[in-house]
Amino acid sequence: MTTKNLTGLMAKETSAPGGDARKLRERIFQLAFAAIQWPWLLKSLYGGTQAQKQALLDRVGLPHDALPHLGSWKADTYLLHRLVDQIETLRPQNVVELGSGATSLVIAKALAGHGGGTLHSYDQHEPFVEQMRGWLAEHGLQAQFHHAPLTLRDPAWPGVWYDLGEIPDQIDLLVIDGPPWAVHPYARGIAERLFERLTIGGIVLLDDAARPGERVVAHRWRRT
Repeated sequence: MTTKNLTGLMAKETSAPGGDARKLRERIFQLAFAAIQWPWLLKSLYGGTQAQKQALLDRVGLPHDALPHLGSWKADTYLLHRLVDQIETLRPQNVVELGSGATSLVIAKALAGHGGGTLHSYDQHEPFVEQMRGWLAEHGLQAQFHHAPLTLRDPAWPGVWYDLGEIPDQIDLLVIDGPPWAVHPYARGIAERLFERLTIGGIVLLDDAARPGERVVAHRWRRT
């Protein structure tokens, strides 16, 4: 979850069902892992230069004040450009996004200009879902925003994951920008549940893929 406003450095509290012992083990692992990946976490706070941001906004046809703040856990300009690249090439009909925010605005605008597909965006913070609808409406855009609480567990992965409810049977572009690392460094791995829905030629984009936790996740995905 990120907004068009400044974002705090600490993640919002997330309820995590499960036994107290399991949650304690995961918390200890998270703290230990943070000692390893803190340089990558600091890099996550950098959103790109003003020139890079303005070039992105010009590319998709958004005003320069559409993204007043990047960085501080928001998507950076590199990821946003890669999203536009894929939408220009694939012209996807269904984009599924885990973790709403600046990416949602850019994806929706890119889709409007390249095939008119639909963005299905899921976030764990219910009030933020309505805020996202309003943010896109300011620019004449729409997307299917859904509240997806972090309540599900998977025996193959630590942490908790989204209760997605309805989700498209076919996914052309899957954007994995959540859950936040504060849930667990490997929590995004559970997204593999959705891989069977990918269409032929479908693409998966994993944000923060250079961080150690996401590297472990991607390595495990490649082995399966």
